[in-house]
Amino acid sequence: MKYPPKHHQDSDTLHMLEVIKTYPLATVISVEDNQPYITHLPLIYRESDGKLIGHIDIYNPQTKLMQGNKELTILFSGPQCYISPSIYTTTQLPTWNYIKVHIKGTVKAIDNKDALIESLVKMTEFMEAPEHKYVLEADNPRMEGALDYIKMFEITIDSWEGKFKLSQDKKTVDTANAKAELIRASQESIQVFLDSVFS
Repeated sequence: MKYPPKHHQDSDTLHMLEVIKTYPLATVISVEDNQPYITHLPLIYRESDGKLIGHIDIYNPQTKLMQGNKELTILFSGPQCYISPSIYTTTQLPTWNYIKVHIKGTVKAIDNKDALIESLVKMTEFMEAPEHKYVLEADNPRMEGALDYIKMFEITIDSWEGKFKLSQDKKTVDTANAKAELIRASQESIQVFLDSVFS
């Protein structure tokens, strides 16, 4: 049997872009001398050239690898949850449903202050959509003081892989039940988790 199962793979770029736009916090993985470096950063997809744009703290040890067309792997995570056989109309086993996007690419540092400012403004604009309750001005004095500690980078995407494990191999009614359970469980688990963490 081929792995991963074809019915759990989604090669539709538009579907994967929806994951990136809705869940922009990425897990960025670089490797040097067999040592993995992992950082969690929001990345924005730039429509004009199809690149991912991000920023990293200069003191982060991974910063030295975020340049020179070095290879890296990026993971975006969508909703996920345990699926109990009790939700199905047919006999099944317990499983876990999830949405992930795996990207491989090369990274280039952008050492241009104006480009850095513009990217920070545009990222904030994207994150604030659609209400735009806050606007980051290019001449914000607090941002000016932070620019020397931020490195901008862009990632050229070499390959995409969509992993959408959503009970697609079940009967239509069971797939629909699994979707409803993913929505319900995701919302409920967030509430329970946050209540426990902030209690």
